[in-house]
Amino acid sequence: MYIGVKIAWAVIAASLIFLILLHSPKGDGLGIGGQAQLFSSTKSAETSLNRLTWILTVLFLGLTLVLSAGWIPNSSKPIPAPSALVPSPDQTQPLIPLNLEAETNSSS
Repeated sequence: MYIGVKIAWAVIAASLIFLILLHSPKGDGLGIGGQAQLFSSTKSAETSLNRLTWILTVLFLGLTLVLSAGWIPNSSKPIPAPSALVPSPDQTQPLIPLNLEAETNSSS
């Protein structure tokens, strides 16, 4: 389900970009020409385009909130770390050995 929501979110985002690019800057019809003939008038085309853009915007923001809040559990399991990289509790040595005696002898 998590992957399906992420795919829907990406499709809605791409659709929103396309719809916003279709908007005319002056409200004179569709920005990418020739498609206004699909509707009975330019006003109905702009109204439909505005309505669809607002619906997709609300869906996009809603899915963004759901995905970022973590309300849908991720079905993929985390990859466990290799045991060689995880230090055991009884290891008390530092990862980088410190040789303080060599530093004090070289400075004198």
